[in-house]
Amino acid sequence: MSSWLFYALLSALCAAFVSIFGKVGVAGLDTSAATAVRSVIMSVFLAGVVLAEGHAADLPSVLADRKALLFVALSGIAGALSWLFYFMALKDGSVTQVAPIDKLSVVFAVVLALVIFGERVSFMHGIAIAMIAAGGLMLAIFP
Repeated sequence: MSSWLFYALLSALCAAFVSIFGKVGVAGLDTSAATAVRSVIMSVFLAGVVLAEGHAADLPSVLADRKALLFVALSGIAGALSWLFYFMALKDGSVTQVAPIDKLSVVFAVVLALVIFGERVSFMHGIAIAMIAAGGLMLAIFP
């Protein structure tokens, strides 16, 4: 198995647990406050990972590259907004409805990659993306 596929599957599995743990965690709480606490925990955890892997010396190069830092910051803001809205949706909606709609991010990412980067998709890839969109909507609309 390719390393990218292995890591992508681990990412998907961990994301599934985010939905489950998040649904329980935001019950009766303010979603903004819960998301902020989650972000602090993520920051501390990831700082520990950087230290444990011995990559702390790489931090100045990330901070020195203004363009990279801008886009890393924008990615962080987009991620924070995504999780804020996700927790807001989980508070009132079921995981079985919210998670499939959230996974429409796959469809949005592909469309944005086509428009921004000029990436290409095959006919079969296009059908698969359409199926993801249809499936996500069907799971959310017809519980």
